[in-house]
Amino acid sequence: MKKLFIIGGMGAGKSTASRALTDQGLPLIDLDKVGHDILMWEVVKEELGEAFGDDIFGNDGEVIRPALAAKAFRTPADTRKLNRITMPRIEEAYTDRMRELEAAGTDAVVVEYSAFKNRETSLAYSADVVIAVLAPTDVRIERAVASGFEEDDVRRRIARQITDADRVEAADVVFNNNSSKDELYNKVLAWWESYAE
Repeated sequence: MKKLFIIGGMGAGKSTASRALTDQGLPLIDLDKVGHDILMWEVVKEELGEAFGDDIFGNDGEVIRPALAAKAFRTPADTRKLNRITMPRIEEAYTDRMRELEAAGTDAVVVEYSAFKNRETSLAYSADVVIAVLAPTDVRIERAVASGFEEDDVRRRIARQITDADRVEAADVVFNNNSSKDELYNKVLAWWESYAE
């Protein structure tokens, strides 16, 4: 089963690139969504409460993601604290899903991976292809704010991510997304058609 990892900074266009592939019938594992799902695990909530305080929870006892983000992305040490709690659980859920897809005879899977740092010590160590989607920082901030994020939050998150130069170095395929969603979609689709032949 081919594993196609899509990496890129916040607002770069990973979702558009993923959609170009999922529209061709490929299943998607969005590691951000997996990360959101594990926030409902009792053991994760318990550890997050101990690390960041009970004010990250709503009246229903569930994690308020913006409240957690405000604390977890404040400093590199806080981000490491979050990752120590969440990353092993994300890896566990990811591995389970990969096994299911492999058992079902799936030919290829798309993995959207915004927290990518390098290939060697991450879930992407088993990637067949790493696809980097790049866009200028100001454009990325503008897109993320337009989708509902606070600008300060976006800037903090971007500051905790690797640079586009690092992404280019790690990638097998690079797409520059400095124009329209349609253009990126079509570029990714054209790449897939030639790769899948």
